[in-house]
Amino acid sequence: MNYQINPRVISPPAANYSHAVLSTNPEKMLHTSGVVPVTTDGSTPVAIRDQADLVWLNITEILREAHLELTDIVSITTYVVSGNDLAEVMGSRDQQLGDHKPASTLVVVPELAKKEWKMEISVVAVK
Repeated sequence: MNYQINPRVISPPAANYSHAVLSTNPEKMLHTSGVVPVTTDGSTPVAIRDQADLVWLNITEILREAHLELTDIVSITTYVVSGNDLAEVMGSRDQQLGDHKPASTLVVVPELAKKEWKMEISVVAVK
């Protein structure tokens, strides 16, 4: 079981996430690599929101293959290339996760492995 940890004696999270997630008696745990915005035909969308939506689609498929769901995600690390609209990336995350609030870190970086990639996300999921 996964429990959100948001102590009332510290400042609340800055956005739609939890400070921490406690997993007790896990049945399985999945760690992804950085999931990138590439379609099955090898193309990458240009717009940052389209890239974010595609990354979340790819994450959903990885989870499905492992018999997990988006609500099993306990931790997210998002990397966004400097100069891109962070609100678009966060908006995509919020749309995909709804009321589910895993721990989340957003890191702005100078570049990623391929020039056309403006962002990537890695997750940890526990069931």
